[in-house]
Amino acid sequence: MPITIRPVEQKDRAAWNALYQGYAEFYKVTQTKEMRNKVWSWLFDETHETEGLVAVDDSGTLIGLTHFRPFTRPLSATTGGFLDDLFVTPSLRGSGAARLLIEAVVKLGEERGWSVIRWITAEDNYRARSLYDKVAEKTKWATYDIKL
Repeated sequence: MPITIRPVEQKDRAAWNALYQGYAEFYKVTQTKEMRNKVWSWLFDETHETEGLVAVDDSGTLIGLTHFRPFTRPLSATTGGFLDDLFVTPSLRGSGAARLLIEAVVKLGEERGWSVIRWITAEDNYRARSLYDKVAEKTKWATYDIKL
């Protein structure tokens, strides 16, 4: 199946909404319409750092999405790219869409002079991790949060 990766467009709203809701459900995160509205607005706000790409099949249907942003890396005095969200329609996992989305972010990072593309995933996200282990190096770093 031919898959195209392109920036998210205003016309994608309904399909993006369904995909992003699916992503939230996958991670068991309560996400309101207002929360999705905020993220959607970030994607089209040139002053906001968050950007989005979508995977589209040959019929024009959105089958996946990714959101990413730059982040500073003071210790190395560089800028990296952080891949915040990556989701593919469950029935199309294994289609190559996730790999193509990652590769597109990598290409943008190379064009922008970023030093790394980084992301996190759940420890038990085995299907995705089987791809991630092929395209990236698992780091030794543990992640910590302080809820505010």
